[in-house]
Amino acid sequence: MTYVHADATVVIGPLGRRAEPGAHDLCAEHAAKLTPPVDWQLIRIDSGQAPPERSHDDLLAIADAVREAADGADRTPPRTAPTLADDPAAAGRRHGHLRIIGDS
Repeated sequence: MTYVHADATVVIGPLGRRAEPGAHDLCAEHAAKLTPPVDWQLIRIDSGQAPPERSHDDLLAIADAVREAADGADRTPPRTAPTLADDPAAAGRRHGHLRIIGDS
């Protein structure tokens, strides 16, 4: 979508191939629902292309990629921060206004 204030015109066409100042990419649903301001002209340019169809293979490829990423995440052991309670030498030491007291 582009607009020209001087001409009071809004143009809705295919997605841009590169970023243009003042141009906005809209999905098909929002492009169909867009209405121009009062007293503005709306021009719709058909791209002449049908939206690409998603095949079953595309969806399977996405699902496989998600599974592989999840499997890789499970192999990494979780990192835990060391605690002062695990260090017997830390018992009785003061840390600021807090003090660790051992069980013994």
